[in-house]
Formats: sequence, C-alpha cells, structure tokens
Amino acid sequence: MAASRPGSTRAASRGVTTARLVQAGTVSNSRLRIPADQLPNRSPLQLLSTARQDLDDAAEQSRPGQRYAEAHMAALRVAVAVLAVRAGDAAGRRRPGRPSSTWELLQGAAPELEEWASHFARTARKRVLAQAGIPDIVTAEEADAIVADARRFLDVVVRLLGFSALAR
Repeated sequence: MAASRPGSTRAASRGVTTARLVQAGTVSNSRLRIPADQLPNRSPLQLLSTARQDLDDAAEQSRPGQRYAEAHMAALRVAVAVLAVRAGDAAGRRRPGRPSSTWELLQGAAPELEEWASHFARTARKRVLAQAGIPDIVTAEEADAIVADARRFLDVVVRLLGFSALAR
C-alpha cells in the first residue's frame, strides 16, 4: 500500500502537495514534511529502551566525536520520553511565538530535571559539530563524560517515571 511508505500520504489523493519519497538519504526538497500519521509512534518505555541501547552502542564507538554525538542523542531520546509522559504539563509554559528546544520543554514539564536539561542544552552545540564530522571538536575525555552523564540521566528518568523494568 502506497500510504505506508515514507513520503506518501493519503493527503496526496485530496490534492494536498506532499514530498516525494526520499531515496538514499538525499533530500531534493528542503521543505520536506512528514505527515503526522507517518511519524514513528513510540511509547516512553520504547524510547527509554532504545536510549539504553544507543548508549551501549555509543560507548563502543572508537571516535570521540561519534561517541559524544550518539550519547547526546540518546539523552535527547530520554528527554522525549519524559515529554511524552508529561506533554500536557509543558504546553502552557511555552513562550508564545518562540520555538522551544526539547531541553526548554523538559524544564517546563519536569522542573526536577532542570539541571539535566541545562547541562544537555549547553552541550548540544558541540553535539551538532561532532555530528557534522568536525575533527577534534571533542576529546576522548569529553566523550566518555557525556556517555556517563547520559547514562545517569537515563537512570534518573527511569526511576522518576517508575519504569522499574529498565532499572539497572
């Protein structure tokens, strides 16, 4: 069925313009939009489980930049799990007309995680640079530290949300 492929929607049959299927990671349309009904729908438990696996994978990376970026992305997934549980709590705290980062939303939804949100917000730029492949942007010590921080953050959130099945 065509609607099950990324980039194809039922909306196309109603005359709504949609982006074509993007092949091999190339983007021919800078305004690519994925319809909401085609976005991955993961539960908070699935997000946390995936984050734990991502952290295990990150720890095995030999390149510090890749280790840093993967660990930071795992922390981002942990934050999204909290937002999925407490989405209504953050909705009224956004400043109108201003986009919010995941870390800003997390501070509103879970004030008890404010220090974690601030920490990962401060390190987000370095993650972006590491993802871009900028050489020597991250030391091995920084990469190890962000992996450890992301693991602690995951453990805090697992306890906070009561997902004892994921506790280590």
